[in-house]
Parts: sequence; C-alpha cells; structure tokens
Amino acid sequence: MNIKENTNLKIGLSIIGILFFFMILSIFWTPYDPYFIDELNKLNPPSFKHLLGTDQLGRDILSRIMIASQGAFYVGFISVLIGGVIGTCLGTISGYFTNWIDEIFSKIIDAFMSIPSILFLLVFITIFEKDLKNTAISIGILNIPTFFRVSRAKVIEIKNLPYITWAKIMGVKEIKIIFSHIFPNILSTIIVVAALSFSTAILTEASLSYLGMGVNPPQPTWGEIIYRAQEYIGTNPYYAFVPGVLISLVAIGFNLLGEGIKEYIKK
Repeated sequence: MNIKENTNLKIGLSIIGILFFFMILSIFWTPYDPYFIDELNKLNPPSFKHLLGTDQLGRDILSRIMIASQGAFYVGFISVLIGGVIGTCLGTISGYFTNWIDEIFSKIIDAFMSIPSILFLLVFITIFEKDLKNTAISIGILNIPTFFRVSRAKVIEIKNLPYITWAKIMGVKEIKIIFSHIFPNILSTIIVVAALSFSTAILTEASLSYLGMGVNPPQPTWGEIIYRAQEYIGTNPYYAFVPGVLISLVAIGFNLLGEGIKEYIKK
C-alpha cells in the first residue's frame, strides 16, 4: 500500500505531529507562567487574555495544559523504551533458545502478568517517590510482558526459515544470527506494538494522576488537571474539556499510527 493511500497512517501522523509540536512549543514558550497564582483572577472564563480561562488558583489553564504535554510524552517515551528494550531482548532470547531459558523467562512473565496492573502501579508509586520518572518506570515495567510475548512469538515463527537454517550451516555465530538476521525482521512488528503502548502509557499516567498517584503538585499533568477540574465541571466545563480531548487525541493518534504501520507492513 502506498503511504498516500494509507489513511490511518496519514491521520495518525497528523494528530501526533500537531501534539508533538504543541509539546515542543511549551518547552520554549507558554502564554503565562503555569505556576503563577493570581488570587484576583480565579476561575475566569475563556477570554482574549486567557484563552482557556484560569483555574481555582488563578493560574492560566492553557499554559498548564501545554506544560502537562511534556509529562505525557515523557512518560510515553520512557515507558516504551524500558518495556521495548527489556521485553524485546528477553523475548528474542526466549524465542530463539526454546529450552530451559525459554521456560524460565516464560514462567517469570506469566507470574508477573498474574498481578493486577493497577495494584502493581499503586504499590510501586507508594514505595518510591511519587513523580513522573517513577510513574514512567512503573508503566515501562508493565510493558515488558507485551513486548516479550510479541517478540518471542515472532522469533519462533521465523527462526526455522531456510535463510536462518543456512546461516547456521555456514557457521554464523548465534549472536550474529539474532542481531543481523532475526531482529531486523521483527523490528516492524515491535514498532507497531510501541505505537500502541505509547498511547496506553499516556492513558495510564492520566488515570494515576486522576487518582492522585501521578505527580506531586504543583506540577501539572492532563490527568491531574481533570481531577482538579471535576469540582467545577458544572460552572467551568472548559477546564476539564480540553485536557480530556487531548488525552483522547493522543490515544486515537497513536492507535491510528499503529494500525497504519500494520497495514503498510502487510502490503
């Protein structure tokens, strides 16, 4: 399939591209200081001065939403990096050496997956400091089984193909076979999983922040903003509406991107 004909890929890239630009812009510029408290301008409606109004402490909502986008992409990137690197390495080794190594790794992953995700996250955040870094690490650990199972299944599927068998006959070292012949052929599948895991990570972080387990105030996240806004949803609905839309767009964008990549690979 031509990229121009791949609607999911085009829409997904467009949404993620706009949100990424929004995040990069926030590093260099925001309309106001997102942490400045203005007691005289609490819960102001949208205006030319404050495009999305102000929150219960008089802080500019647009500025806080922009800064919160950095946390969303940070959590998504770090969690996918942790889960992707560890899970793919373990899955590749386990799938290639289908012996006691595979049995041990598989048992460990199965045991870990038996733990409810929300319970693991809450325990992890409770034990360690409540911040974005630890949130990203905990979600990244939860991503490991997904990457492990996908990479393991893919390696098992291709390790007995003729060109792999021929490489073994020619005396090519197993480590070279894995990195030169097997890994490049599972990379496209891992990229699809990474795109889907990215959106899941951002949704998970937003859920934790909404529960008050994400970051410490005054650092904003989209989930934390929605949590603070729920008290004023009747009088100031825009307060919660915009971060909610952004979370939805991230999820939609990365899911469409993943589906688009999958369609491109199949064709």
